[in-house]
Amino acid sequence: MTLGALCGALACLFIAFTADSVAINIGACILSIVVIFRIVTAYAFDSKIRNRGSRNLELIYESGAWAYALSLGSVAGLTILYAADVSLHVLAAANAIGYAAGISGRNAGRPVIAIGQTVLTTLPLAICLVLEGSPSYIVLSICITLFIVALIGITINTFAIIRDSFDAAEQNAKLAEKMRSYARTDIVTGLLNRAGLNGHLIKMFAQKDNRDNIGVFWLDLDRFKEVNDTLGHPVGDRLLVETAKRLRTLCKDDIVARFGGDEFVVVTQDKDRREMEAIAQNILKELTRPIRLDGHRLSISVSIGIAVMPENGSDIDTIMQNADLALYHSKVNGRNQYSFFANAMNRDLMFRREIESELREAINEDQLEVHYQPIVDLATNEVRAFEALVRWKHPTKGDLSPADFIPIAEDTGLIITLGNWITARACEAAAQWPEHISVCVNVSPVQMKAPGASLGILRAIKDAGISPQRLELEITETVFMDEDDTITHFIDTLQVEGIKLALDDFGTGYSSLSYLQSYNFSKIKVDQSFVSGPSAGSKSDAIIRAVAELAKTLEMEIVAEGIETPSHAASVAAAGCTQGQGFLYSKAMPADQACRLVTSGDPLFSEPLSVAFN
Repeated sequence: MTLGALCGALACLFIAFTADSVAINIGACILSIVVIFRIVTAYAFDSKIRNRGSRNLELIYESGAWAYALSLGSVAGLTILYAADVSLHVLAAANAIGYAAGISGRNAGRPVIAIGQTVLTTLPLAICLVLEGSPSYIVLSICITLFIVALIGITINTFAIIRDSFDAAEQNAKLAEKMRSYARTDIVTGLLNRAGLNGHLIKMFAQKDNRDNIGVFWLDLDRFKEVNDTLGHPVGDRLLVETAKRLRTLCKDDIVARFGGDEFVVVTQDKDRREMEAIAQNILKELTRPIRLDGHRLSISVSIGIAVMPENGSDIDTIMQNADLALYHSKVNGRNQYSFFANAMNRDLMFRREIESELREAINEDQLEVHYQPIVDLATNEVRAFEALVRWKHPTKGDLSPADFIPIAEDTGLIITLGNWITARACEAAAQWPEHISVCVNVSPVQMKAPGASLGILRAIKDAGISPQRLELEITETVFMDEDDTITHFIDTLQVEGIKLALDDFGTGYSSLSYLQSYNFSKIKVDQSFVSGPSAGSKSDAIIRAVAELAKTLEMEIVAEGIETPSHAASVAAAGCTQGQGFLYSKAMPADQACRLVTSGDPLFSEPLSVAFN
């Protein structure tokens, strides 16, 4: 712009110096002043634009453009009228027409300014050409007028192209931002997704003051898969949306994200441990509040793991890993609770991973054994059945309790293979016993829900060649809390074949009587806590009597577990129990000892209890 303005001023000053006309001299001086004004305001305007300039300076800049165009056109017209030298006419006309042509393209983004400058530059020249009166000048005036019209058309078309280009660029920018937003947002809940959460954490950790705490809460909805499987994914998605809504309301000042599946992450800042505990308790309370969807009343629980920076790590990966470990700890300890990360969790995880890996090897290489604990008739002390109990004599860790590896087997799905293996060994052992003695096998809910679970049990009976009536499956009350059709199908399939069903640990779990009517149980086992536990006494005796009366009415055997002394045996027998199990009679024994015991025909005690049964 500076070079163009100086060129225009130089041409006009030369014309004024050569033509010796007062009018031209005045016009050239005005143009020179406008040029100086334009250069100063242009640099000022450019500086303001870089610093978000004001509208007033923009108006001054535009006024200078109009003044320059009018001054240049006026000098060109005055040259035609008052300069005698024709070469000056050519210089003036060329200067004006050239500027008009250039400005129509340069300022096409602002068509009003471009067209105005074009008209102000060329119109005075065209008018003066007509006033000069010669035919050639009149023709030139007509050509300039047509030139003005053509430049206006070019300006409008160029503006349309520029506008469309800017619109396209703006739409592309909006689309790009929309795609970036989609890439950071979970499509179901509208929360941040894993990528969006990671981006926020990177910014947060980069600005972190080590004196302030960052807390990462990793949440997992318990048994969410069952909602999807039983009610369908649309209901599952709506459950996720409702969960997200509650979390947003509860943690409105914190970052909330859906990490994937049924997992959510909440990130807090500048809160101490007491405040974090309050947040975790509120989340547990809020998310366990029943939800009604499509007529279904859903009550879910949530497990939470919490890691704190800098106490549990100084980088994102470490904090997230430790929060995940704390979540795992909450889940294996019963769910519906929160746990803060502790270094011992790493050791527990390593132990569990070792057990998982070694358990697979133990199953494949027959390192496990099945022992059998007798269940006796309280009136005669004769063995009526054996309960099959798995034992693992680890080569380096020694004797491991089932409590050490059964929960791990359930979490990893190994319980399916392990359960089928125990059932097969138990049926093989029973084949060596007298036919009136049954074998009892504990069945895990995880095993019962596995596809084709009943086939493994039926195959074990067939391979061992025993009657299905000699196998009793012991299940706990908690199985019926889920109301799972898969479990119902599993039970129905096996009972049709004649396999018996025993209710284990009665009184310690769900304890609803509705399933006693829904399923055909042959036996109820009263938990040992009512027999020999610290709470055993008159109240527990009354409970046993009530259960025994119920079992008698429903024509079921009732077994008392945990009998350790003759007084325990006498007490439960008096309460109405028909069978007993416990260390008084025998601990669990290897298969060969169990076989010798029942084939000898001798009772466990020489003198049966003297109890009158009602």
